[in-house]
Amino acid sequence: MAKITLEAARVNAGLTQADLAEKMEVSRQSIIDWEKGKREMKTAYLYLFCRITGFSEDDILLPEKST
Repeated sequence: MAKITLEAARVNAGLTQADLAEKMEVSRQSIIDWEKGKREMKTAYLYLFCRITGFSEDDILLPEKST
């Protein structure tokens, strides 16, 4: 299976950034920053993200941290 971006996984799960933020108990800005690579997603949040979206950790393509 090809890797999928955080944004694509979220959209495929039918979630808005606000929906996902609420389910993960983080701010919408955190979701935005993770999707754009402005902040690294901690491993615990990655596992939670995968459980919510239905994708495995191996499916997710994490963005390179931007400068």
